[in-house]
Amino acid sequence: MSKNNLKNATMAAVLTAVIVTPVFGLQLIRQGARTSMESHWGLVALAAAVVFVFQMLRPWIALPFKKLKTALPTLPSAPAKSHKGLALLLLAIAVVWPFFAGRSSVDIATLVLIYVMLGLGLNIVVGFAGLLDLGFVGFYAVGAYTYALLYHWGGWSFWEALPFSGAMAALFGFVLGFPVLRLRGDYLAIVTLGFGEMIRLLLINLNTLTGGPDGISGIPKPTVFGLEMTRRASTEGGTTFHEFFGLTFQNQDMVIYLYMMALLLALITLFVSTRLIRMPVGRAWEALREDEIACRSLGLNPTRIKLSAFTLGATFAGFGGAFFAARQGMVNPESFTFIESALILAIVVLGGMGSQVGVILAAVLLTVLPELAREFAEYRMLMFGLVMVLMMMWRPQGMLPMKRPHVELSK
Repeated sequence: MSKNNLKNATMAAVLTAVIVTPVFGLQLIRQGARTSMESHWGLVALAAAVVFVFQMLRPWIALPFKKLKTALPTLPSAPAKSHKGLALLLLAIAVVWPFFAGRSSVDIATLVLIYVMLGLGLNIVVGFAGLLDLGFVGFYAVGAYTYALLYHWGGWSFWEALPFSGAMAALFGFVLGFPVLRLRGDYLAIVTLGFGEMIRLLLINLNTLTGGPDGISGIPKPTVFGLEMTRRASTEGGTTFHEFFGLTFQNQDMVIYLYMMALLLALITLFVSTRLIRMPVGRAWEALREDEIACRSLGLNPTRIKLSAFTLGATFAGFGGAFFAARQGMVNPESFTFIESALILAIVVLGGMGSQVGVILAAVLLTVLPELAREFAEYRMLMFGLVMVLMMMWRPQGMLPMKRPHVELSK
């Protein structure tokens, strides 16, 4: 066993040195018109040594984590009645909290709620139906650009464009579902990845329609029953929310309003997805995930099941995209890269596939922690990958996996 450990540790150290060298070992330094290269072999040696020691000590380090696999909590398939009180308490805190928090904290919380919507939408496709989707950000982009284009070319408001954003994303999900009906696993992932990149490239190249790489700017914020939450009305003779009610305008009000809207949309997404998994379509998704052949033998139509999963998951992504466009005030293709798809998928995997509470918790962690550690922004993806590797090693079922009912036959 020691020989195998030494061999594995040596190979891991060599691979670490190869990967780390172009990132940390060799750095380009620009001095005026000249560009020179500096070498930092000490960092490469340190990284290789850390990996070597870790691999040598891994059998002993893994011993405490064996208990962790069974010690961490799991969630029941349906929330108990005793949990309703806790859920209402958390909801009350979420509603009251922004009035006592700072503007930056509320803004980060709004971003968290957007990722909660996206994570719950992807959880339908990946967690419930078992279909690996690496192009989910494409539906997110469709929803955002639908609202942007409807406003830019037709002058539509956010509330008028919101259902159309969800419907357009659902249409794209339905269209994507047909080519992938016979695919599964890695092949399905490749097709969905290509779909996400196709959407981004189309947005870049359709200059006359989408604005190309610059995108579309000047997108208005949502209104409150037609009243703008701004200092002055955008149209002559218009009335703002504060003028109508005789209130003093504060910049914090718009941030709180956007947070409340995001909270409402996230709660609607959570409620709808919770009801869906208890309905026959939810049971069909689980049957498809466990065994497609058995699902077909039970008289279920896998084609309809896959299409329903893609369509409903894309709908929630479309809603999230429309709200993202309204919050940012502009959209461009660089906001919808593959990294976003990877982040949303990581939220589902880290929280526990099929676990809605786990997805919410993972969305909070993966969104808040990078904001708190901005000084380590250069190493964000490195730390992100390290966390995912550790989770796959010691907790592959996620932080809060869903406890699924099962029956064991006695021998």
